[in-house]
Amino acid sequence: MIMNGLTRGLLLLLQRLATGHAMTRSALIFLLDALAWRFGLRRRRVARVNLKACFPEATDQQINDWLRQHFKDYARAFVDRFILWSEPAERLRDFVQISGWEHVAAHDGRPIIIFAPHFLGLEAGGMRFQLERRVVNIYSHQSNEALDAWTFQGRNRFNEPILLSRNEGVMPAVRWLKRGVAFHFSPDMDLGQRESIFVPFFGLQAATVPSLVRMARLTGAAVVPLVTRMTQEGYESRFYPAWFHPNNDEAETLAEGVTKMNRFLEARIREMPAQYLWTHRRFKTRPPGEPSLYA
Repeated sequence: MIMNGLTRGLLLLLQRLATGHAMTRSALIFLLDALAWRFGLRRRRVARVNLKACFPEATDQQINDWLRQHFKDYARAFVDRFILWSEPAERLRDFVQISGWEHVAAHDGRPIIIFAPHFLGLEAGGMRFQLERRVVNIYSHQSNEALDAWTFQGRNRFNEPILLSRNEGVMPAVRWLKRGVAFHFSPDMDLGQRESIFVPFFGLQAATVPSLVRMARLTGAAVVPLVTRMTQEGYESRFYPAWFHPNNDEAETLAEGVTKMNRFLEARIREMPAQYLWTHRRFKTRPPGEPSLYA
């Protein structure tokens, strides 16, 4: 109870600082970046390993520059959640610009999966989409009750979204897809060998969940990518042309479908290397006999 009370008090203070004067917000970002860089040694190491694995041609200076910028952007993305989860819709529309909506509108009347990979602007893009459409989303419960309540309330603000616990799996999302509710999905993480197949990602065999391909096959959904870039003033959310996954292994195998997803993601990462979530151990699950990259 005491810890929950302290957490609520801290979140309220951070919200006031983040949504107040621009200089106060900047100072808060600077402080959190400095703390994360100073004490996040393990995350720094993981991010560096990932960057070097994915960009073997990059110089040490390039890796260092991307790494340092990543932590700055990470701190800003955290602070910006207080804006995304508390400010009125009018400010969010100014804060997060949107383009490519025609790629969503073109598939009205059929199931739509919004493929939203883990760039640091992920939360901003998701909230901006939620302003326009009802959405199904998956989130992980937090161990701290106050933090969990803050997360749930923040993501439950507009158009009555359906928030599914990660423990429920994806089948409830399939049912909502068939009822015409778009599914905002981020399957580009290593969730272990049991739930994944190995396909190339930046030339390395990476354990990748095939859920997006399987759901698209099952429902006939259009897969519409949504990538959100951090800008100097806010964010730019861009929808890309849809693709489809035929429910026919002769036309496209499961591995080919998942590889298609990864290739799209690689192209977007190369456009803004510092803004992808490199602190996640993307290559923690290795094919049999291959050593760990993080040992």
